[in-house]
Amino acid sequence: MSESRKWLPPMTALASFEAAARHESFSRAGDEIGLTQSAVSRQIALLEDLIQRPLFDRIGRRVRLNEAGRAYAVQLAPALDAIRRATRAAAQRRAGSALRIATLPSFGMRWLAPRLPHLSARHPQLVVDFAARSEPFDFAQEDFDAAIHFGLPQEWPGVTMDFLFREDVVPVCAPGWLAAHPLRAPVDLLGAPLLSQSSRRDAWPRWFAAAGVDADALQPGPTFEHFLMLAQAAAAGAGVALIPRFLIQPELEAGTLVIPFARPLSSERAYYLAYPADALANPAVAQFRAWMLAQVE
Repeated sequence: MSESRKWLPPMTALASFEAAARHESFSRAGDEIGLTQSAVSRQIALLEDLIQRPLFDRIGRRVRLNEAGRAYAVQLAPALDAIRRATRAAAQRRAGSALRIATLPSFGMRWLAPRLPHLSARHPQLVVDFAARSEPFDFAQEDFDAAIHFGLPQEWPGVTMDFLFREDVVPVCAPGWLAAHPLRAPVDLLGAPLLSQSSRRDAWPRWFAAAGVDADALQPGPTFEHFLMLAQAAAAGAGVALIPRFLIQPELEAGTLVIPFARPLSSERAYYLAYPADALANPAVAQFRAWMLAQVE
């Protein structure tokens, strides 16, 4: 065996070690990369045999990285990331103008989807696949070219972000519900069923505070994972919901939802287009970014 091949372990062994090092568990590593616990153990043993030293301390049925394992993991992680980036770049070159964009589900359905015909007309060669994602992720680990992020830029470190827009969140309910429950002032909502989006449980306390209402005794109501589920519940008469106005414009225009108080809730959080620092080297990403920024103008 040549000297160069001797020190190049099989990729399965490297992937097994990298996952096991992060989880400090052979079984969880196996679940992540699609191997059995015993197969991961064999791959780790292969590496340890090559290095001639253990990488984990075995404590009963548990494993823990030892000093040699930690040093190896620190050096290995950037190399594996470089392989992922190189492979991803090669796949992009093969795909040409194909893009994969991660988007917040409601944003994708109500803001992006209606605008796709314009994107196709402007860039007919672009083929864009959209997938729903609600939380930040590692672009080096995921097959996405860009993503829609809502929040603050510092919540997703290590990526480039373009500001898109902020939102106005308004209270809405069904017209029939409002007729049966007349509201004269914001304080009257304290006794109403208040619907929330599950990741924004603080929205109602913030709205009441902005309206000058003491809501210390506020009782939490039903929560929904996505805004469009929340909108459907409100339109069905389940109560009053706080929803970004741009997501429910069709319901407002159709009259299936109404705004009892024109008191929008604003915040510093906003929508951003997020992407890796080197993403604009891909002309397809640059074209999609330019289109997005033109749309928000």
